[in-house]
Amino acid sequence: MKTVFVRPERCIGCRHCEVACAIEHSENKNLFDAISKEPISKPRIYVEVGIHYLTFPNRCRHCDPAPCMQVCPTETLYRDAETGSVAIDYAKCIGCAVCAMACPFGIIQFEKVFQLDTGREVNAKCDNCIERQNRGLIPACVEACKTSALEFGDANELIKVSRKDFTMRIIQSEGTDVEVPKIPANIQAYRTIMKELAKTCEQA
Repeated sequence: MKTVFVRPERCIGCRHCEVACAIEHSENKNLFDAISKEPISKPRIYVEVGIHYLTFPNRCRHCDPAPCMQVCPTETLYRDAETGSVAIDYAKCIGCAVCAMACPFGIIQFEKVFQLDTGREVNAKCDNCIERQNRGLIPACVEACKTSALEFGDANELIKVSRKDFTMRIIQSEGTDVEVPKIPANIQAYRTIMKELAKTCEQA
C-alpha cells in the first residue's frame, strides 16, 4: 500500500505543501488562478502549529476501512480501485458533515469547488492526487516538500526507514554500517531557535 508518510521532526512550517495542494486542485493548475479565480482553491493539507512552534502537516490518511465512507448517506466517498485512495463524487455531497464528525483526524473541510457550478460547499478533502498518481507522479504536497517531512511510497518500507532512523538516534551507535537519513543541520538549528523563542515568550 502506498501512502504519504509524515516525518514531523523534519517539518519547518514553510507551508509549501499547502500552496502546492491548492494549485493542484485549481481548475488551471497555476498559482495565479489558484489565488484569484473563483472559487478560490484551498489546500487539502493543513500545517498546524503546536507547542514550541513545532508544526505538523495533517492530511487525509485514506483509512481502510474509512469511517467517513462508512457513515456517508449518499455514497459521496468511495475507494479508488487503482490507488486505494478515498475519493469524492462532489455532485453527490449534500453537506451534512457526518463524514467530518466521523473523521478521527479532523481533516475534512467543506469548500466550493470548480467542478460544481451550484455554489454549494462540499467535502473537499485530500484525494491523494489520484490524477497525478495515474500519470506516474507523486502527490503535489510531497513533491513540494523541501525537507522530506512528507514522503510517498510503500507504507511498510517508509515505516521501516523511520524506525531505523529513530533507533539509531536513540542508541547513538558508533561505527555502524547501517545508513539511515539524518535530520539536516539547518532543520535542527531551526528547531533549536523555535524552542528558545518559545521559552522567551513564556518568560515575557
